[in-house]
Amino acid sequence: MTVTMRRVLLLPALILFSAPSLAQSPQSVRADDRANWVRAVAAGYKAAFLCGGIFNAGRSERQIEAVELKGIYPEYDAIVPTLAARVDRRRAVVSVTFDRQLPPRHATWRAGRGCTLSPIGAPPLPGDRIAPAPPAGPDPRAWPLGDAGIAPRSSAALERVVERAFTGTYGSGTDTLGVVVLRDGRVVAERYRDGFGPFVANRTWSVAKSIIGTLVGMSGIDPNRPANIREWTSRDGVDPRARITIDQLLRMSSGLHSDTAGNRTDAIYFGGTTVSEQVPGWPLSLRPGERFRYANNDILLAARSLRASVGDARYHALPQRLFTTLGMRHTVAQSDWHDDLIASSDMWTTARDLARLGQFWLQDGVRQGRRLLPAGWMRYMTTAKGPQPERSEGYGATLWLFGAAQGLPAGSYSAQGNRGQYVMVVPSHRLVVVRRGEDPGSARFDVARFTAELIAAP
Repeated sequence: MTVTMRRVLLLPALILFSAPSLAQSPQSVRADDRANWVRAVAAGYKAAFLCGGIFNAGRSERQIEAVELKGIYPEYDAIVPTLAARVDRRRAVVSVTFDRQLPPRHATWRAGRGCTLSPIGAPPLPGDRIAPAPPAGPDPRAWPLGDAGIAPRSSAALERVVERAFTGTYGSGTDTLGVVVLRDGRVVAERYRDGFGPFVANRTWSVAKSIIGTLVGMSGIDPNRPANIREWTSRDGVDPRARITIDQLLRMSSGLHSDTAGNRTDAIYFGGTTVSEQVPGWPLSLRPGERFRYANNDILLAARSLRASVGDARYHALPQRLFTTLGMRHTVAQSDWHDDLIASSDMWTTARDLARLGQFWLQDGVRQGRRLLPAGWMRYMTTAKGPQPERSEGYGATLWLFGAAQGLPAGSYSAQGNRGQYVMVVPSHRLVVVRRGEDPGSARFDVARFTAELIAAP
């Protein structure tokens, strides 16, 4: 159900905010507008990460400011530390001040739904009636559904490889938060940096895209059918975007225009703009199926099509069904204030929960003899089809494809996200490797080399 906003000042995503004086020139007005927009989004960034870090992960403001809010997008990196934040733990609301004329930016945490940003100029969303409980601790059930019985028996060689992930060996300036390695479904190595641990979540970033690929499979929808996007359908059928298929969205070959590589969606992620307000409006720049163009909007559209096809109740139940079935108790899928999943990036989870997901993929979508994914769906997700990226890795349907060109066995694949989130699966070695990071700026973790050295370790 969409949350009703009262006393909301709705401002278009790209219209900027402080009223200029009449003495200002058009050039200075534009400069002020741009500066105000950047400050508003920076405030949303800080509110979102403080909210998620405190209420999803149980971390302190000081810890979050030292790790998750360092080395972020350069537009916001210098601004975020200057913005004052207020945390209301009773109401589970984080408010960040950014402008003398507009209210603070607000992020509200709700049980089972995580944190949601209000639009710029709006009050906090109605929260839960009770104060939030601390994040869950260990599950007493046996691994992999729970956390009991985990006793890694790593060789000295394997321990040395894992240790090097925390020392910058696999990328100068990288910052590893956690590593979990599974062989044959058992945890054989696990390590975390200070301030983190097996029950401390952080943002998935684009690993969420691969979770959406999984949910589409669970829904039973035919990916070759046209995406169900209301704004693209009309009686006269003149909108050619209505022919874009779910498959093309999952494979980043929609042909839709994007103004930057990756199609930065800051207005949605941190500006409080909704998916339905912004995402369906992008025009075609090429015929669908002709070009690979990595774009957040393609996955946001795939998730929105899923909602329209299965209905609100099932749409919101699907992620919880997946998480509950796999024992992913520390995972939450967050949404905008229209209750559309911000499914290209905004989920929070732990390294162990991602290891559970990777093992589920390795087992062809079967959990304890129960099939959640249709037979063949993992083959679909891990098969290159159509246009491919201009890099050595291939791309399936929301998963990156690895092999000999990257020094890994054929058939390896990975979910990947900003700031160094990786779930690497190597079927030939029955291996799952999870690496969580907060890599700043241009730092890049070499997950292929790390995985190759884990394979080589006896």
